[in-house]
Amino acid sequence: MSVEQLSAGEHGLARRNDLLRAVYFWMMIGLLVSAVTAFVAASSPAVQSALFGNPYMIWFLIAVELGLVIVISAAINKISVPTARILFLLFSFVDGLTLSVIFLAYTEASIAATFLIAALTFGVMSLYGYFTDTDLSSAGKFLFMGLIGIIIAIVVNFFLKSPTVDWVVSAIGIIIFVGLTAYDTQKIRQLGEERASEEGDQPARLAILGALSLYLDLINLFIMMLQFTGNRR
Repeated sequence: MSVEQLSAGEHGLARRNDLLRAVYFWMMIGLLVSAVTAFVAASSPAVQSALFGNPYMIWFLIAVELGLVIVISAAINKISVPTARILFLLFSFVDGLTLSVIFLAYTEASIAATFLIAALTFGVMSLYGYFTDTDLSSAGKFLFMGLIGIIIAIVVNFFLKSPTVDWVVSAIGIIIFVGLTAYDTQKIRQLGEERASEEGDQPARLAILGALSLYLDLINLFIMMLQFTGNRR
């Protein structure tokens, strides 16, 4: 291997690691915004009344979240970096409002304990996705199909209100989001390798897209685990 090839390889590795650091940095910022928003909203009876006094408000918040995810994912190559970051922070804020209901349903101690378990599980699977040589692309397609099935089951069970369906969906959801954590981490690593030579704002845009993917994996894993480990008030 020539000196030039070695230097190029080291440069590519540094750019890939820079991307991963940016992804986790923005994911942590998003989690912090959501956590603070959820706690403050749960502590205010007026805010809770405004959010959940109207049965259609929760659906509005969910629709806004889905809209922001679609916009960020579809337009990430067209919007500016500041716009992408603002949209991601806005999504984190809206998700925090939605998540505030868990502070009313579960004890703070069980929320903290469950989040710790979810974060540790997420960390282990993210490390696996980063270091494994196994191609997880085929598993990703299967996991995405399972995710669609879970979304449909959640919507249907909103009307059925079956505790058994809730339990089954949560159990399957844990498996799916554990797998998606590894898959998404590997995909981000591969993007870093493929686009290591790109200059300009593209790496910063990819960091926001990666942060959104891993944020969703961790938050949904946490919510699914609450069904089993959370102590209700």
